[in-house]
Amino acid sequence: MEEVRVEKIENCIKVLLKGRIDSTNAPEFDAVIKESVPDDGDVIIDAGELEYISSAGLRVILHIIKKHKNIKMINVGSEIYEILDMTGFNQMMTVEKAYKQVNVEGCEVIGKGANGTLYRIDKDNVVKVYNDPNALDDIHHEREVARLALVLGIPTAISYDVVKVGDSYGSVFELLNAKSFSSIIASEPDKFDWCVDEFADLLKKIHSTEVAPGKLPRIKDTVLKWVDFTKDYIDDAHYQKLKALVEAVPDTDFMIHGDYHTNNVEFQNDEVILIDMDTLAVGHPIFEFGSIYNAFVGFYELDKDSILDFLGYDFDTADRFYKKVLAKYLETEDENKINEVIDKARIIGYTRLIRRSIRRGALENEQGIKKIEFWKKELFELLDVTDTLNF
Repeated sequence: MEEVRVEKIENCIKVLLKGRIDSTNAPEFDAVIKESVPDDGDVIIDAGELEYISSAGLRVILHIIKKHKNIKMINVGSEIYEILDMTGFNQMMTVEKAYKQVNVEGCEVIGKGANGTLYRIDKDNVVKVYNDPNALDDIHHEREVARLALVLGIPTAISYDVVKVGDSYGSVFELLNAKSFSSIIASEPDKFDWCVDEFADLLKKIHSTEVAPGKLPRIKDTVLKWVDFTKDYIDDAHYQKLKALVEAVPDTDFMIHGDYHTNNVEFQNDEVILIDMDTLAVGHPIFEFGSIYNAFVGFYELDKDSILDFLGYDFDTADRFYKKVLAKYLETEDENKINEVIDKARIIGYTRLIRRSIRRGALENEQGIKKIEFWKKELFELLDVTDTLNF
């Protein structure tokens, strides 16, 4: 049968489908399967060249599903995927979509986050390319939480397509004429205060958005994992103090972004929108401020020029922006109050930096060791004088 080819690959049977399978050739398709596919073992159905399949063809696939526990369909085009989704077949077996290839070579980098880089691929669209080449689960998670945020009133862009970019994957968003706050701060210094106000207002909106229990992970659980990691690298007294401070932070069901910085806030068509939603969680704002501290200050304290590669503007500008955002958010010009919150945020920030750097091999080189010793010294001094992370 021209539309069906069966191959044996190690302990797996691969069924390659081509063209159209409907009532006219489904009986022949069924005969090929009965003759060539044994009743045990794994089965992969490759739909890369399949243009259409009718209910008659689906009934043949249903027979395969009933006989094989380990079956999946790969390289499924969008039209075939819609048929499988509508009929419920994607709930009976693993279905892997075919992904369009996108080349980002020479494309403008318009943002960088913890898990990926954002490229403009044309005047209307951008693609977030994930650092992890096995990021499909992360992409689907981000799309789900972005939808949740949008429903709850947070202005954000929703990915409308998943693509392959080299050996990795990317999410495609429509961001027509969008400009990141980083690029605005770097190129339009007269809009600095406007960026501060909008950035702080959006952050307060996020932190005042209540999420139904169980919809998002609790950031405190994540931070406690960072704390536990440090147990083997700091003295016990400071470890116990750090753990007690984090455990004492009240649990809340209010949203936090988790990677909030000026690369991830965009201005599009007179609207400020939030992107890079994969770190969305719930919890106390102090955990957010720890992440924000790192994004604007912590990462660059010992190498201030490196901030240009990430945010596109200098360290002094970033430090000033961070402090003015805090003043706006806290609704105070009291430097003591602002610095008090900064010091609490630094405890969270340094904890994360220590863990992150050690996991990336920082103890294997002199520069890395220097950074870790600096962060530990700062962390210990803060822990010695801090009784609560609440504010």
